This record gives sequence, structure tokens and C-alpha cells, in this order.
Amino acid sequence: MHDGTHDDRGGDAAHDDVDEPPVPRPRRKGIYILPNLFTLAALFGGFYAIVMAMNDRFEQAAIGVFCAMVLDSLDGRVARMTNTQSAFGEQMDSLSDMVSFGAAPALIVYEWALKGLGRWGWIAAFVYCSCAALRLARFNTNIGVVDKRFFQGLPSPAAAALVVGFIWLMDDAGFKGSGGTDWLAWLAFAFTLYAGLTMVTNVPFYSFKDVSFKRTVPFIVIVAIALFIAVINLHPPLVLFSLFICYGVSGYAVYAWRKTQGKPVSVIATSTTEPDEEGLHR
Repeated sequence: MHDGTHDDRGGDAAHDDVDEPPVPRPRRKGIYILPNLFTLAALFGGFYAIVMAMNDRFEQAAIGVFCAMVLDSLDGRVARMTNTQSAFGEQMDSLSDMVSFGAAPALIVYEWALKGLGRWGWIAAFVYCSCAALRLARFNTNIGVVDKRFFQGLPSPAAAALVVGFIWLMDDAGFKGSGGTDWLAWLAFAFTLYAGLTMVTNVPFYSFKDVSFKRTVPFIVIVAIALFIAVINLHPPLVLFSLFICYGVSGYAVYAWRKTQGKPVSVIATSTTEPDEEGLHR
């Protein structure tokens, strides 16, 4: 004779024998190491430059910033070539740029020349530093609506090159800091303000992003690159500073040329179908 209690236990036992599928654990997000190694190396270049400036070794400080520029130009290309782009890498790159091309040049030029100008010196250094932060924030928010062929305003690495390139050139000429040389301190003041304020203008500067390293080039191009490297080695401070002076004024030349031709001078797109905005959103 069977009772209800026995039947209920049998049903429970049968139910317990059924294995429930394990709940999958959420996958942890990883970090791509290769492009972030370049970013960290660029960050170290900026940090090294600050430390060298604190010890009055301004040539090494300038070299640190220029090395950071080279590494910063590589991390994005490496990420695209290896398909390792990530939101983490983008944020890390911006923070590294703020240190290497925002805070570092401002502190270097302040230690080298601007602190002798009193409040005007630290105001100029702060203007540069704050403009670098504003430029990077604007770049991150406008990245989807800016013509990829141009930067909106002077890019922060080029602005840093103008400031520390001037210091490197003067240091190589024997000016180990402005000291009592008022004209040199005020010239550094002018360079600092020009570089800082140009970063937050709407002036278009060519970005070189449409240059592809995957395309074949004529043999003469390789010869020209070799000659260019040889010219740089003749006198690196003078050659590099001259190059960035030319680039630092090129945006205003493009702006004036577009204005005289009646072409739009803004690199911000308002639509994706207008003929004048060909090349945007690529």
C-alpha cells in the first residue's frame, strides 16, 4: 500500500537528479598590451622631461618630449595595424598626452625662463597647460565630426615641439636658462602663449592621417627619407625647430588661402552629404 508521503519523496529525488547548467561567469575585460606599451613609454618620456627640467638639464628634457612625440605617433598606428583599438587605449592616450605635451612643456619653459617674469610667467605657463587640456577634451568629443585630413587647431605634440624646441635650440647656443636676459624670457613667453592659444583655435592643420604605410612608393621616396634623416643629424635642434615652426604657421596659411578662395575654413561637418564636406566622417 502506497501513501502520499512516499510518492512526494520519489518525485523530489527524481527532480534532484537533474543537473542544472552552470551559470556562466562574466568574461573579464582584458587590455591590449602592445599599443599601451607605446603609450606608457610616451608617458615616461614626459615624466622624464619634467625630472630633467627640475635638475636644470633642459637638453635632456627636450629630448624626452621629442621621444614622447615619436612614441605617441606610433601607438595609434600600431593599434590600427594590429586591430587592437580599445576605449581604454583611447583614454590612456589622452592622459599620456596631457602629461607629455601639456604639463611637461609648461613646467619646462617655466623652469627655464618664465619664473623670472613673476606672475606673468606662471600665467603664461598655466594658459598653455589649460589650453592643452581644452584641446584634448575637444578632440575627444569632436572626433566623429572633424575632417580626418585636418586637426582642429594645433595638435598638442606640435605645440610642445614649438616650446621645447625653442628651449633646446637656445640651450644648444649656450643660453642655459634665460637668467637675466629679459628679451629671451619674453620671447619664451610669446612662444608659450602662441603655442597654447593656437591649440584652441579652429585653424586647420594637416593631420597626415591619409598617409598609408601599406602602399608602394617610388624608390626616390626612400632616398628622400634617407636624405631627410641625414639633414636632421646635421644639427637636430635647429632642423627640428625649423620644421615645427613651418608646421606651426602652416595652419594659418591654409586658413588664409581657403578664405581668399571662398572655400569653407571650418573642419567641422554639419552633414555627411554636402559636396563641400567631402572627406569628412571617413
